[in-house]
Amino acid sequence: MKTFSIIFLFLGLSVSAQVKTLPLWPEDKIPNHQQSTEKEEINDDDVVWISKVQKPTLEVYLPVKQSATGQAVLICPGGGYAGLAYDWEGTQIAKFLNSKGIAAGVLKYRLPLSASIKESFKAPLQDAQRGIRLLRANASAWHIDKNKVGVMGFSAGGHLASTLGTHFQEAMYSGIDITDSEEMRPDFMVLIYPVISMDSAITHQGSHDNLLGKNPSAALEEQFSNELQVTKNTPETFILHAGDDGAVPVENSLRMYAALQKNGIKTEMHIYPEGEHGFALANGKYYLENWSTRLIDWLKNLK
Repeated sequence: MKTFSIIFLFLGLSVSAQVKTLPLWPEDKIPNHQQSTEKEEINDDDVVWISKVQKPTLEVYLPVKQSATGQAVLICPGGGYAGLAYDWEGTQIAKFLNSKGIAAGVLKYRLPLSASIKESFKAPLQDAQRGIRLLRANASAWHIDKNKVGVMGFSAGGHLASTLGTHFQEAMYSGIDITDSEEMRPDFMVLIYPVISMDSAITHQGSHDNLLGKNPSAALEEQFSNELQVTKNTPETFILHAGDDGAVPVENSLRMYAALQKNGIKTEMHIYPEGEHGFALANGKYYLENWSTRLIDWLKNLK
């Protein structure tokens, strides 16, 4: 009898996690798309690295109903706008959030250098705007509170997340269905070693060039320097960076924090002296790995 009970419990746990992958767009209605012979590429040598994204998706991870907090997070993996560190800064983050009762959607967004895109810099934001709308459109079925849906991004994904959080006044595409009646503004932002600015003095040059091109106009650089786009309606924000980050200077986060403070936006920021770049959950990195605990504490105390 005990054996059967254990088996039943195991089976119950194995089916409790809910994961589903949705296309962001109907196949024939992807905005800013053009036909090409380009193929999506996936390399999983060390991390799952996806490039040349052709069909953007939202991979949704739902906690069991009994533990759901109502919060949901749109996760934007990094990769310098050249690729996506899809598991390292995506699916493993979603699983961690699930363990805390938080729903998560990992955004497989189009990359600006793809031959299948007409206007490079628009595509990632178009996909992010659609992604957060999908979370809200399915809020009832997924036990999500529409007023507790935020965005989280790592590195260049942090730039995309902060773009979503500062450029929500106008959609980057024309609405195609009922999903596009949902709100685009995130209720909160989580920015992890983020690229924020396109200022050549502090930007990550690869992200800059991949998103805007090597010789963009000053107006375009200003438009996507998100510390310059903060207003009093920007969402509450959590920022994390390492002081010794040699890829994305910590000045990106410091400028964003200053802009948020200037506009009266509640912000929590943690600058660790060591950690370098791309540490994700930082498992095994001594006290740095506790940053995720700080995040959960912050999320629990959001109003």
